[in-house]
Amino acid sequence: MNREQKAAAVEEIAAQISESAAVIAVDYRGLTVAQAAELRARLRDADARLRVVKNSLTERAAERAGAEGLKAVLEGPTALAFVRGDVALAAKALADAGRTLGTLAFKGGLLDGALLSADNVQAIARLPAREVLNAQLVGAVAAPLTGLARALNGLIGGLAMQLKAIADQGLLGGAQGLPTTPAGEEQTDESPPPGGSKEE
Repeated sequence: MNREQKAAAVEEIAAQISESAAVIAVDYRGLTVAQAAELRARLRDADARLRVVKNSLTERAAERAGAEGLKAVLEGPTALAFVRGDVALAAKALADAGRTLGTLAFKGGLLDGALLSADNVQAIARLPAREVLNAQLVGAVAAPLTGLARALNGLIGGLAMQLKAIADQGLLGGAQGLPTTPAGEEQTDESPPPGGSKEE
């Protein structure tokens, strides 16, 4: 690789670091070409790309991208997973492949600019995928709302039953037992004597 090719590679890697939500570094020793191809296919589901580059070029790219913390994990054979999508899903794919193949030990990485240790990446790999977390969050938010809706329905139903009972007893529409005056007639304080009309 000549100087121009190296400069182009540094620029490309720096762009990938800057555009990624996370960068996960793994030791790829023992990984065959066929296994690497299979792993790359699995990482595509998380919108992640696995790349093997010389550490010296990656160090220069990390400096250019303002991600100097990444240089701490660039010792020995290192492959980088540039994750633009679901970080947990990408870490899980790497962890599963590592268990199956006996390779791909986590070295660490970066998440939104913060340095991750190998243990941090391992913990992220144990998290549910983003879609599962979103579903759990929606369920947690919806459960109290569903309970509130049920409670309100119960209150409204109970109020309707009480009002119906009151109406059935004739307690609505005026006080019970009081005389009512037909429309158009005035009620006076004077009453006619029994059995006849009032004398004038």
